[in-house]
Parts: sequence; structure tokens; C-alpha cells
Amino acid sequence: MAPIRRLLGRTGLSIHPLVFGTLPMGPLQAGLAPREGGRLIRHALERGLNLIDTAELYGSYGHIRAGLEGFRGEVLLATKTHAPTAALARAHVERALRELGVDCLDIVHVHGARLTDPFAERGEVFEALLVLKAEGKVRCVGVSGHRVAAIRRAAEHPDVDVIHPLINREGLGIPDGAAEEMAAAIAAAGAAGKGVYAMKALAGGNFIATARESLRYVLGLSGVHGVAVGMLSEAEIDANLGLFEGAADGSAWGVLEGRSRKIRVMELFCKGCGACAEACASDAITVVDGVARVDAASCVLCGYCAAACPEFMIRVV
Repeated sequence: MAPIRRLLGRTGLSIHPLVFGTLPMGPLQAGLAPREGGRLIRHALERGLNLIDTAELYGSYGHIRAGLEGFRGEVLLATKTHAPTAALARAHVERALRELGVDCLDIVHVHGARLTDPFAERGEVFEALLVLKAEGKVRCVGVSGHRVAAIRRAAEHPDVDVIHPLINREGLGIPDGAAEEMAAAIAAAGAAGKGVYAMKALAGGNFIATARESLRYVLGLSGVHGVAVGMLSEAEIDANLGLFEGAADGSAWGVLEGRSRKIRVMELFCKGCGACAEACASDAITVVDGVARVDAASCVLCGYCAAACPEFMIRVV
């Protein structure tokens, strides 16, 4: 049976609605070796997934290249540049092409988690991506963002092909609105013909215990064509595939939703603001040398710290 596909807006691309998010396997989180990460990516590709999401910051190009080695099926690659200048954005794209071993990237986003107006705050970067598109090095130009305002602006911009918004059922990580407001912005983007694949449906791991409900919520939103999910085992890949294809295995999900979890601080990007420590009712977090540290013995995994972090740099994994 042919794998399921959804049109990604008016981009001309067709994707499996389950998008492989590679952030968790890289050095920012699990730190899998490229060969191990590649093995998981290859498993997903052979099961029918065809869009892999990464970013300059994720450190997962080696994992993806390992997964693609010798694979003859259809693969779409999406990456992101956090560059503040056009020159650096071009350098990021050139590095992605080189390290992934491809001639063209299917999607490149302006990576603007904290941006309110990507076209004002990263205007030259967006223009640089349009030039790269004209050169044939980028197929679709997109915007990745956590703010409702940024998604609204991207939905209205005629040169945006794809949007990668943060959305989950409680709106965790959205700094300027509620889940309902982001859902409305996403619906407007879909109506405008933009391709939309969502992120953070599990709120950085906070909703693992209700993963099926949380994923179904995002996948069912108007305008959403796919959902990027970070997966670190074949069991996760298979369970998510079953869920997205309408044949979820209850026993498998019982294990996944009941697994142990821990708080992980993305230390490289922690600004040491202390908002997480203020939110922790268990006094399990302190800021040491400008970085948040978690006392695992005191942590009760309530997830309040993740919700309080203005940079979304704390995960429950």
C-alpha cells in the first residue's frame, strides 16, 4: 500500500503528515551518534515518512546524511537559519547543502522563535533566501516561529511558501497569546495557501502522558498539513505512524505514555534569567554560573519550569 500523503499548501510538495523532527537526537538533547540517528531516520523513511526537519542549530546534518546513504526513495529536507545577516544565512544554506550532500534544499525557514515580525527583524535574511531560491538552491522559503504575531505576518506575506508554527493544546511556549489565537493564525495561513507543519505538539515533552490526545489535537487543526515530532526509538516511530495513519496500537502507546521522564535544560542557549527557578514550587532549580541547574532528587516533573522559560529552552524528556 502506498504511503499516505498530504499536499503542503500550494508548494507542490506532498508530505506524510508525520514529519521527522531531528532536534532531540542531536547534541542539544540526546546526543545520539550520527550512525544511530541515521538508523532511526532510515527506519522512518522505509516506513513511509518523507519530510525530515532540522536546523543549523540542531547539529543533526550528520545523522540525516547517514540515514539517506543508499536510500532511493523520496526524501524532502527542511532546515532553518537563525542568521541575523544575509551573508551568514547564505553560509548556513551552503553548509547544509554540503553536509547533507544535496544540490537543493526543499524548505529553508527564517528561524525566528522570538521574532514578532520576521520581515522587519530579519528582512535581509528573508531576501537572501529568496535569492537562493532563484538560484535553485532552495525550493521553498518559510518562517519558523513561536509568536502568534509572526505567524499572522507570515500568512499574509506573498513570498512565504511554508510556515512552521508552535502549537499545542495548552499554548505552552507561545509568548504572545493562547492556543486558540495561534490556531486561528494557522487557519488563516492554510486558507492563504501556505504549507503548514506544526511543532511542539507535546510542549517539549510536557504532554507525553497524553501524547495521543495532544498529537490528535494539533493534527486536526484547520490549516495543519503535518506535525514534526522528535523520535528516539523505532517503537516511537512505529507508534506515531500508527496514530497518524489511524491505526494506533494501544499497547504500544501504553508503554510510551508511561515511560519515565526527566527535565533537560538546553544549557548552550540558557540565558540564566531565573524565570524557571521562580516558577519551581519544589525549589529544584537554581542558576549557577549563568545556567539553570536541576536537582533531579527534588524535581517532581510538574513542567512549570518549561512553561515559564521565555526562551523555551527546558524540556521534559
